[in-house]
Amino acid sequence: MEGSSGHKWLPIPSVPDTLGIVNLQDTHSPLTIEVPSLTSPDGRSSRWQSHREERRRELIKQARRAVHVLGSDASMEDIATAAGTSKSVFYRYFGDKAGLQQAVGEVVLSQMQHRIQEAAQSALTPREGLLAMVSAYLQMADTSPNVYTFVTSYAPGDTAGPAHPAAPGGPLGPFFDAIADMIATPMRSHLGDVRETVIGYWPKAAIGLVRNAGEQWLSTPDSAAKPDQETMARQITAWLCVGIVPELTPASPTTKLSAKEGL
Repeated sequence: MEGSSGHKWLPIPSVPDTLGIVNLQDTHSPLTIEVPSLTSPDGRSSRWQSHREERRRELIKQARRAVHVLGSDASMEDIATAAGTSKSVFYRYFGDKAGLQQAVGEVVLSQMQHRIQEAAQSALTPREGLLAMVSAYLQMADTSPNVYTFVTSYAPGDTAGPAHPAAPGGPLGPFFDAIADMIATPMRSHLGDVRETVIGYWPKAAIGLVRNAGEQWLSTPDSAAKPDQETMARQITAWLCVGIVPELTPASPTTKLSAKEGL
């Protein structure tokens, strides 16, 4: 092969790699290196990555449907069978059951957070905001108690794998942190900075009350004694705002303790 300057180059095979193609030439010509832009990934790799992401989203959707029908204790094999595939496919994409729980949890909790945030934005007072958020939480969880339990309950798994949704590193941590911030914002606006030392602790305590009361309500079998969703939401909101005092009848004025006396 002859170059534009008249020099003859020896044809040496090119070796493709991830950075480009390097052609070695004779000593009379400079070394030339062709390096494609790193911002333009190989088309096949991009398509493959897109395919994997789409497949993963579809598996999460199928797992969610399977758990909704089969229950929160459904095995990987049960879920795979319901999805019309093999459990090895789920293991390849999610590692183990805890990994699948994390993946489903991230989707479910993101949707719940968005719905709760929407509900809070339409409220006119802090108490209305609390009621709206508690109602949205209960409604979303009650839509599929099996799925909610699946993403919030512990299950044996590989401890070296991804953090479980209910663990500090799982999606439940950021989820409830975000809800706590949503609860605290209107309260801070209503009470002002003078009560910051109290409000700083209250949102996390409120989350604990909402979650524990809500999960007990979800797990309670339907009966005439079980409150409906609206009644339960109003009851939880009342506990958050005024506590249980209105439901207690003091034995006598002499035995009633003031807030300053403590327990």
